[in-house]
Amino acid sequence: MSAQPQSRARRLAWAALLLFAAVVYPVVLVATVMKGESGFVPEEVLVSAVLTVLVGALLLRNPLPVHGILLFTWTFALVQMQNGVVGGLQALLTGIGVGYIAATRRPRVSVPVAVVTFAVQAGSVFAFLSANDLLLMTLVLGIIVTWMAGNSVRVRRAHAESRREQATAQAVADERLRIARELHDMVAHSIGIIAIQAGVGGRVIDTQPAEARNALDAIETTSRDTLSGLRRMLTALRKDDSGTAPLGPAPGLGDLDRLAEATRDAGVRVGIRTEGEPRSLPPDVDLSAYRIVQEAVTNVVRHAGTDECRVTVDYGDGELAIEVEDDGRGGVVGAGYGIVGMRERVALLRGDFAAGPRPGGGFRVAVRIPLEAAR
Repeated sequence: MSAQPQSRARRLAWAALLLFAAVVYPVVLVATVMKGESGFVPEEVLVSAVLTVLVGALLLRNPLPVHGILLFTWTFALVQMQNGVVGGLQALLTGIGVGYIAATRRPRVSVPVAVVTFAVQAGSVFAFLSANDLLLMTLVLGIIVTWMAGNSVRVRRAHAESRREQATAQAVADERLRIARELHDMVAHSIGIIAIQAGVGGRVIDTQPAEARNALDAIETTSRDTLSGLRRMLTALRKDDSGTAPLGPAPGLGDLDRLAEATRDAGVRVGIRTEGEPRSLPPDVDLSAYRIVQEAVTNVVRHAGTDECRVTVDYGDGELAIEVEDDGRGGVVGAGYGIVGMRERVALLRGDFAAGPRPGGGFRVAVRIPLEAAR
């Protein structure tokens, strides 16, 4: 069954439940309370309680119509049986509805609902029960407290969501700044190579033309790779960094053995498998691939609770594929921002990124970076 028929079936199911609650629930409840003078029948009370719980559970999906059903049903029940217990249940259940609506809807919706609910409660008290000032004040305090409690939950949830969004945005900005520093290192290193080769070519151009030609070839290759990296990544940089970074060659996939050795000292063995024919990669692709493996392996050390993981690097015809897998207990994407940084790096290279629990347990990070587009 496709997603659209499934969604339609769910909507029909919820509509059927609401129709059932609107029609059957009031009938059953009123039939139960009308026998109050001769004593409640336990079986009917149990059925009414179960239906009340089921209808209340519908608040999670359709709070406004379900609250209307509760308000109508219990007011109708109070009309049939003018009893303090029924009145108390009406105030309690409709108050719960007001609290949940205040927790899930904005004040422009929840405040009118609270006002209407209180008006119905107060009208029922004055019409069918004794007009007691203490009872009226109890209803006022009940509505105010339930609305304020629900609204505070909504405010805290919105604040937490805002903080999560800000933290994610900050993580992306920090990762882009880190990329900017690394790109600075890469460009500085490339310009250094170009300067050296240009000096060599200038000195030997008359005596050793072949060496001069090799120097010019190296200058062309290095400048093209550097320009390609700048073109792919410069649009992602938004601000400069006042900090300093050491100049020198940036790490790449050729340094994975050294990374594995350092990780082994931290208590995790890293198995590295290479598929395809290893070849030279554009500097920014090589650096980003190394950083992705480094971050994924670091997550294994910190969160997986296992003593080994597997890294697979596949040099395909038109893409570079990387997988980092483990069999540990870190089977859920957590609240950290290492995943955010890896995804940002892959997005800048127009690649595909996936991270999540493995079917057999453990965690898997998979990356595919198109090389043809990079070139």
